Amino acid sequence: MDREAEHAEDGAEARAEPAALPHGIRLRLDIAYDGTDFHGWGRQPGLRTVQGVLEDALGTVFGRHGDPPVLTVAGRTDAGVHALGQVAHLDVTSEQLSSLNRSRRGGGAESLADRLNGIAGLDADVWVTSSILAPLGFDARFSAVWRRYDYRVADTVAPRNPLDRRNTLWFPAALDVESMHDAAQALLGLHDWTSFCKSREGATSIRTLQEFSWERDDRGILVAHVRADAFCHSMVRALVGATIAVGQRRISAARLLEIRDELERTSEFKVVPSKGLTLMEVGYPNDAELAARALQTRARREV
Repeated sequence: MDREAEHAEDGAEARAEPAALPHGIRLRLDIAYDGTDFHGWGRQPGLRTVQGVLEDALGTVFGRHGDPPVLTVAGRTDAGVHALGQVAHLDVTSEQLSSLNRSRRGGGAESLADRLNGIAGLDADVWVTSSILAPLGFDARFSAVWRRYDYRVADTVAPRNPLDRRNTLWFPAALDVESMHDAAQALLGLHDWTSFCKSREGATSIRTLQEFSWERDDRGILVAHVRADAFCHSMVRALVGATIAVGQRRISAARLLEIRDELERTSEFKVVPSKGLTLMEVGYPNDAELAARALQTRARREV
């Protein structure tokens, strides 16, 4: 997960006595999933979602010890989007935490990942990579300082490996990665991204785009690295689609800046499909700043 600030709760602190908090005892889950067969993160009636699968498993683990916990996630991914570094938290009672100590797999918060993965099975498309006691003030969503996504594209210059078809967009033309990278760099900063987002009532489109770059990896696959404090709905896929249009020489980098500042959706580029998008990391401040960050994030962003 966050390589810039290793989990302070690892090791000795993760085994410390949990604090008595108004919301209960908070646990952090780090999660990876192949989003192909999920209808996104958020629970929806009659549809298979990542949240639904995990919360059903939590119900199995804690079913005899009170109400099943509900997950709060760092970023609600859309249908078909993958994750290697998703983060969520859940609040449990002391009785529920104690029930983990009676597990044959070992005790404590760290054993919850094994319990959930055991229910999912070895061929699962969602996997809990770790479960730990969260530090005081931690909120998976509101304490985050950034999210980073990668988007993978195999143009006609790149190899078409069928084993990559679930997480890589196959594009039917050669793309100019240098012009795509330059266009991406020009978009960085704090802006209103209405032109690149699907509108949601009551939601702001003001975000700080911290990193946006394109490169070819050692196999020739085009990879976009996109990082921001947060993303509005479809923002990453729109940004990728817009710079692909530059790589096709259909529009100019200067035109992308105009589109951004016009604050209106456009048909001059296409939003790319979900399959190439993966949530790679979520970044958090040090433990002492978690609660303050959560309060700051809840405040409405303004340019």
